Amino acid sequence: MKKTVLLLILGVAVSGFAQQAITPGSLGDQQAPEGTQPTNKTFPIVRITTPNRVDLACAGFVSKQLLPNVSYVAGGLDTPTTTKYANGDVIYLVGKYELGQEYQIVRELRDPNRFEFFEGQLSMLKAMGQQYSDVGVVKVVDVRSKDAIAQVEFACEHIVPGDIAIKYEKKELAPFHPPMQFDRFLPASGKTSGKIVIARDFDGYLGTGRKVYMNVGSNQGIKAGEYFRAFRPYSADLRDPVDSLSFKASASEDTQRRPAAVEANWLTSTGGPVIHVRDLPRRAVGEILVLSTTPTTSTGMIVFALEDIHLGDSVELDMN
Repeated sequence: MKKTVLLLILGVAVSGFAQQAITPGSLGDQQAPEGTQPTNKTFPIVRITTPNRVDLACAGFVSKQLLPNVSYVAGGLDTPTTTKYANGDVIYLVGKYELGQEYQIVRELRDPNRFEFFEGQLSMLKAMGQQYSDVGVVKVVDVRSKDAIAQVEFACEHIVPGDIAIKYEKKELAPFHPPMQFDRFLPASGKTSGKIVIARDFDGYLGTGRKVYMNVGSNQGIKAGEYFRAFRPYSADLRDPVDSLSFKASASEDTQRRPAAVEANWLTSTGGPVIHVRDLPRRAVGEILVLSTTPTTSTGMIVFALEDIHLGDSVELDMN
């Protein structure tokens, strides 16, 4: 009797789990595109990460318009023994400020490594403008001295002397995006496209939650809240000095009379077929939510990634 009751309980639990599980047909009236037979490999179902207010306030940006450095952090309550400031600390600001007003602290950046992750990256970044990091938000509590006194409300990272202060403008959260079926092999649509040129903290390999800066902006009609699909053609791997080594390695069997060759490497002389990587299907690697824009750039957050997203990956406006 006890075994029967236990089996009944397990059966109900499994049935309930099966009803809650996401299946390819459980996301509304989505229809499979003509010429496809969706599977969990070609149309994986993904859950979208929703940005919070810290994501919005700490995203950073790239702008052609340089920020004036007339308003900046001069020090803090424990100057000179303390030079890095965090939540709750009292700091001093040079410039003109309004009592009770919140100000955003930003940092004009330079990459000390000057390493180019993909060919043409540095020239592309120069055309985009100057990269800035959002480092925190402060509130002015006293303006009686020559320098204003402010308290750090929250810090994305340590605030240091010389960081620039600008008026803080709250950004609205993007609408929630429900789970969706992601067409991994969607062909090019002809919609607005660009590249991931640089990322926050100068990272080169990125995952969910990381912030990226793209070379398309409001001049191309891009708005906060829109989504970009990130994809990487196999030709990009062929141009990469490390990833291209795999293309040059043998993929054949010893008994194969005419092994296939990729593009024009040494195996072509065997008389086997030549594989042109430009003809291989375009593979999507993730989805990016636009957090903010300037006329020529967009700041985005990776809301999911099927694999590492790289600097230099292409992006295309996604209407999902």
